[in-house]
Amino acid sequence: MKPTVFKGAGVAIVTPMDENGNTNFPVLKDMLEFQLAHGTDAIIICGTTGEASAMSDEEHLDVIDFAVKTVNKRVPVVAGTGSNDTRHAINLSKEAKNRGVDALLQVTPYYNKTNQTGLIRHFTAIADATEIPMILYNVPSRTGMTITPETYAELAKHPMIVATKEASGNFSAIAKTAALCGDNLGIYSGNDDQILPVLSLGGLGVISVLSNVAPQQTHDICELYFEGKQAESLALQLKLFPFIESLFCDVNPIPVKEAMNILGWAAGECRMPLGTLSDANKALLKSELAKNGLL
Repeated sequence: MKPTVFKGAGVAIVTPMDENGNTNFPVLKDMLEFQLAHGTDAIIICGTTGEASAMSDEEHLDVIDFAVKTVNKRVPVVAGTGSNDTRHAINLSKEAKNRGVDALLQVTPYYNKTNQTGLIRHFTAIADATEIPMILYNVPSRTGMTITPETYAELAKHPMIVATKEASGNFSAIAKTAALCGDNLGIYSGNDDQILPVLSLGGLGVISVLSNVAPQQTHDICELYFEGKQAESLALQLKLFPFIESLFCDVNPIPVKEAMNILGWAAGECRMPLGTLSDANKALLKSELAKNGLL
């Protein structure tokens, strides 16, 4: 069986910005410490929620370096270093490895996309070049393509390709992937409203947006399930469902960053081209934060 990067709830952490639109490192430190104090099992830095696609390589790596040093091995740090340019992904991944990350998160190529053979070549080339545990990221709504179960089965043969973040919402495909790959590929839910269903298929946990504002509760959904308390895990998943929906009332990470601001975290605005949240959706977020005892 391959090594597990983490089990439970990993936070896809936001990147706070100051009034000039630059990374606010003091606030990021506070956010990381809050996560570590409230049950988070891993930090996923510079992912979609962290607005990595709007960062220069230098800033991207500075944020990764800061997270690694702040967390200081208390939980695993996973760095998003994916690209639709294989050479760029390799170079960024090597630099992230040099900064001490525990694993990489690699999204499928976007815009130019590829076919399934190209996916195998792309991910294999990155894994061969970096020799560090790698979590794949399947999010068709953002990239316009998907990883098939058969492709997963081929990729799972690589010793460094250890898991996937599944945000396709296609449970038939996820079940087939689990059947084909077995212990050769761990599966994390990429959708907060689907944590329990993925766990029921043998999943290891979730890479979570919800954890930014409710880390303990997200951790508890997983921990209760692993403890055999499936009914309690289900009850918590369903209780949080309206709140989770509110965090995706607009394009991620616009709502979750606004939720952080409402809670006083000084997360700042999202970088363009991401827009701002409507007043109606701000009111929805405030209502859900209050209902869940967070405001």
